[in-house]
Amino acid sequence: MSKTILITGASRGFGKLWAEAFLKRGDRVAATARDLNALNDLVEKYGDAILPIQLDVNDHDACFAAVNKVKEKFGTIDVVINNAGYGLFGAIEETTEEQARNQMETNFFGVLWITQAVLPIMREQKSGHIIQVSSFLGLITLPILGLYNASKFAVEGFSETLATEVKGFGINITLVEPNGFSTDWSGASANQTTPKEIYAPLKKAFMEAATPDSWGKPEATVDPILKIVDSENPPLRVLFGKVAYPAVKQVYEQRLASFEEWKEVSAAAHG
Repeated sequence: MSKTILITGASRGFGKLWAEAFLKRGDRVAATARDLNALNDLVEKYGDAILPIQLDVNDHDACFAAVNKVKEKFGTIDVVINNAGYGLFGAIEETTEEQARNQMETNFFGVLWITQAVLPIMREQKSGHIIQVSSFLGLITLPILGLYNASKFAVEGFSETLATEVKGFGINITLVEPNGFSTDWSGASANQTTPKEIYAPLKKAFMEAATPDSWGKPEATVDPILKIVDSENPPLRVLFGKVAYPAVKQVYEQRLASFEEWKEVSAAAHG
């Protein structure tokens, strides 16, 4: 049975790949982008099955208007994939107020606005699936991506809470947590801070640590995202890529060991 799927940030990368995969199999897709020209090829190929919507997810009212357009066009919204976002590269000390706020506006608030806008529709339907494209950097951190890490940690926190609030309405929440992939996330889509020389060695080591094998192939994510969308019992969290699991496992084991080492102090702090 075909689904109606809303995908933000569909002009390139995961968003465009997944939008075409859904269209190809007969789903209806509302695809948002800042530049609608990036969707012309999909419109030409799939006609009325795709609803292109110009959207800057930083705009609260525009997010709600976009969701309403989808409901008016297709009558239902079965799946939302909050994919819009970008990476801010640079040390925390280098980050300006504007850069920090912009990173949070897009990666966190944009996700929040679309999620809030679609919830009444899904509650009325008594069904729905909201997929947040987070990152394994919402679970662990890497240097030189401090504000990006923070934005994804925020998405993780609110989405996990949301899952407990809306499960009774028949709404599922899934956090997709990719490691690095060969999209333009670290290229054209990325922003850079103004560098301070003191952080140059750290940045050099960071860049040298990534091998060609560290980056996943975007095309390989198509079947996994289809499987998640079609699941009757989708996971709250799912890692994408072979780098993410060992990295997260190692950090979580270290955290648990540290909690164990300091548990007497923790108990004493309770009073």
